[in-house]
Amino acid sequence: MGSESLVHVFLVSFPGQGHVNPLLRLGKRLASKGLLVTFTTPESIGKEMRKASNITDELVPVGDGYIRFEFFEDGWDENEPRRQDLDQYLPQLELIGKEVIPRMIQKNAEQGRPVSCLINNPFIPWVSDVADSLGLPSAMLWVQSCACFTAYYYYYHNLVPFPSEKEPEIDVQLPCIPLLKHDEVPSFLYPTTPYPFLRRAILGQYNKLDKPFCILMESFQELEPEIIEYMSKICPIKPVGPLFMNPKAANSAVRGDFMKADDSIIEWLDSKPPSSVVYISFGSVVYLKQEQVDEIAYGLLNSGVSFLWVMKPPQKDAGLELLVLPDGFLEKVGDNGKVVQWSPQEKVLAHPSVACFATHCGWNSTMESLSSGMPVIAFPQWGDQVTDAVYLVDVFKTGIRMCRGEAEDRIIPREEVEKCLLEAISKGPQAEERKRNALKWMKAAEEAVAEGGSSDRNLQAFVDDVKRISLEVTACKSNKIIDAAADLVNKSTANDFAKLVEKPAAAANDVVKLVEKPAANDVVKPAVNDVVKLVEKPAANDIAANGKVELVEV
Repeated sequence: MGSESLVHVFLVSFPGQGHVNPLLRLGKRLASKGLLVTFTTPESIGKEMRKASNITDELVPVGDGYIRFEFFEDGWDENEPRRQDLDQYLPQLELIGKEVIPRMIQKNAEQGRPVSCLINNPFIPWVSDVADSLGLPSAMLWVQSCACFTAYYYYYHNLVPFPSEKEPEIDVQLPCIPLLKHDEVPSFLYPTTPYPFLRRAILGQYNKLDKPFCILMESFQELEPEIIEYMSKICPIKPVGPLFMNPKAANSAVRGDFMKADDSIIEWLDSKPPSSVVYISFGSVVYLKQEQVDEIAYGLLNSGVSFLWVMKPPQKDAGLELLVLPDGFLEKVGDNGKVVQWSPQEKVLAHPSVACFATHCGWNSTMESLSSGMPVIAFPQWGDQVTDAVYLVDVFKTGIRMCRGEAEDRIIPREEVEKCLLEAISKGPQAEERKRNALKWMKAAEEAVAEGGSSDRNLQAFVDDVKRISLEVTACKSNKIIDAAADLVNKSTANDFAKLVEKPAAAANDVVKLVEKPAANDVVKPAVNDVVKLVEKPAANDIAANGKVELVEV
C-alpha cells in the first residue's frame, strides 16, 4: 500500500531529548499499525538528529506504515543562547509554530498527504490551537507517570494543599497514590524551586487539557492500575507504554538521539562477566556539580565494581563548565571501568553483563529499567524524578535510594556512594528480591505491548479513532464536492452532460474548480475519485429527476 493512501498523523515535538525520544517511539508504534507519520521539531535539533541518528528526508517503512521527518526553522540563529531560557524560547516557538505548522500541513495536503490528526508533547500546548484552527482533531502524549500527571492536575486546579511558602513541609495526599512527603512531590511545584519556568511550561498544558480528544500516556495499565483508572474518569487517558518496546516493528534505524553513541560500548560489555557492571547515567539534562562527580568517582574506585559511566558534555551556550574526573582516575580504573559521552541505553540495559542502573529516575529511564528487568540505584535530582524515585523504591520495589533530590541540597559523600554500589551488586536476599521484582515488571511490560495486551489495545483504539475521524472529515469535505457536482449537472444541457461522460477526468477537474478554489486539504483525493466514478456511470434520468447526486459510500 502506498503512503498516499494511508491516514496521516502529524507529530510536533518540543526540541528536548527527553521529549523527542518518547514521541518518536510513539510515531514508530503508530506507523507499525498502518499510519503515515510525519515527525517535526525545530531544525536546530533536526541537524543533530541527522548527524547522530542518520535521519533523512526519505520515507522509512515501519511495520504496515511509514514514518518521515520534516523540520522547521524556529526563527533564531543556530547558536542563539536564548534557547536555553524557556521563558524566552517557548513564546518564540509558539509564535513561529502557529505560523509555520499550518503551512507545513497545507503543503502536505497539496502533495497528496492530507493530515488527519496532530499530536504534541508537553511544553507546546499551542499545537492543539493550530489543530482547532484547521478543523483537525489533536491528541497529546504525556511523557511522565500518571502519578505525576495527577499531581500537576491537582495542583493546577487547587484541589489539595501543596507545600507553600507558609507551609513548606506539608505532606500531600492524592487519590490512589501513596502519601508524598513534601520533598517527594514533583519539585517544580516547590515554592522555592529554582526552575519556576518549568512549572509554568508544564502547567501550560493543563490550561488546554480540554482540547485534545485523547491523552496518550507513556505508562501501562498494570504499572499504575488504580491511579490510571481514577484519572481515566476525569480525562480521556490511554496508557500506551512502554513505547520503546515495539514487538511488531523494532526498526532500530529510526532513532531520535542528538549525540552518537560510542561504538565500543557493547564490545566492552561483552568482555565482562554476567551481572557484574553498574551502568551510570543521569539523562540528557541533569548536570551534576563538580564536587558530586568527584565523590561518585572515588566511591567507584573504593568499591572496586566494574562500571559504565555516561558523562554527557554540557549543552552549547548553557554556561556550564565541563565536568572533569579526578587526576589519575582513568589510569587507576583501567579496563574495570569505561567513561563515555553517550550510550545506546536500551541495548545497555538489555545486556547480560549489566547488574544495576544508577539513574536520575527520569521517567524515560524509569520505564526502560522496568521494561528491561533492571534493578536501580535511585539518584533523583529535580522535577518528576523525586516522585519516580518513591515509586521505584517503595512501590515497584526495584531500587535502593542514594539521595532525595534538590530539597535535600547536599553532596552525597563517597562512603554512601560506595555502600549503595556494593549493595546493588550483592547476591544477598534483598538484592535478589529487587531483581525478581524487576523481572516481574519486565514480563508485565512485554505482555502490555504484545498483541492484545492492555497498551496494544489502547493504541489500536486510538488508531481506529483517528481513522474514523478521518473518514468523517473526508465525508464532510466530499459532500461539498458532491453538492458542486450536482450543481454542475443541473446547469448542464443534455449535450453538455454527454460531454462530461465522455471526459470523466476533465469533469473531476471542473468539480474541484467549482468549490471556490478550496484550500488543498479540502480537496480530498478519495472524494475526487468518487466523483470520477460517478461521472463514468451516471444515472442521467435519476439526476434529472432528483436534482442531486447521491453516493452510497464515500
